[in-house]
Amino acid sequence: MPDSTPAPAPTPTPNPAPVISVRPVVLPAPGRGEDLRVRVSAPVTGDALPAVVFSHGFGESMDGYAPLVDFWTVHGFAVVQPTHLDSRTLAVSPEDARYPAIWRIRAEDLTRVLDHLDDLEAAVPGLAGRLDHGRVAAAGHSWGAQTVSMLLGARVLDADGAPGEDRSDPRIKAGVLLAAPGTGGADLTPFAAENLPFMHPDFTGMTTPSLVVAGDKDDSPLTHRGPEWFTDAYTLAPGAKSLLTLFGAEHSLGGIPGYTVTETTDESPERVALVRRLTWAFLRSALYPADTSWSEAEDGLARAAAPLGRTASK
Repeated sequence: MPDSTPAPAPTPTPNPAPVISVRPVVLPAPGRGEDLRVRVSAPVTGDALPAVVFSHGFGESMDGYAPLVDFWTVHGFAVVQPTHLDSRTLAVSPEDARYPAIWRIRAEDLTRVLDHLDDLEAAVPGLAGRLDHGRVAAAGHSWGAQTVSMLLGARVLDADGAPGEDRSDPRIKAGVLLAAPGTGGADLTPFAAENLPFMHPDFTGMTTPSLVVAGDKDDSPLTHRGPEWFTDAYTLAPGAKSLLTLFGAEHSLGGIPGYTVTETTDESPERVALVRRLTWAFLRSALYPADTSWSEAEDGLARAAAPLGRTASK
């Protein structure tokens, strides 16, 4: 039985660092119809900083997900947030000729960020030369998780069931998939099957070490399978993977898109605190194999008197 005494959370760093954030940094994107706008946030001190490229969910932007970004940056990560074409800030309508290809353009946005890390560093006062380009992770929520999964090795099946283009990127050393959509085909509702052709992933090539975060109350209108659908990226992908299942969490996982986001239906500051702490711990250990933050976080969660979730690893 679990110990009756809650275990203390792992302390990320003794002294959280001040952070600088610059937005928008504009990257030329020929053929996209809009240059790529990016937010870059990083601690003002420290060298060889690991980086996280973050892909937002549908309609969000580079200004979202402050609960995660704030925590990661004050505890030693640089975070790069592109604004994808589906963002409400760009008002790209379904009638736009680019709309059916947004899912592909999203992946191209992340690749463009990786191609221009030097330029992004140079755009932030005092950041040039301080990123560790060998320790870069990618994270995303919802549609953003689907986007990130492609850079981790997942592929989208075409209408005949054949895997599409391999968009994996070896520069990404670890991933965090938050509320990642699962498999397509018969698992989808008629609306999703008809309108979301990219929602047919093949996870068998997703070999990059990854953490999948799912809510056990995330009952999506896109699938018949219920909350279990959001664990497919863990159960079907090979290699080193971990799963964090959050008790009582819906699609916003307690409110990770923002501190005051109105569409959050399962608001829980405690759950958000757990997500940001455990995602940080996973990224630390994935990028620095000698770091024990993830094993300590798993142990602490398992020994808590009233845990907010559970983990599994393979």
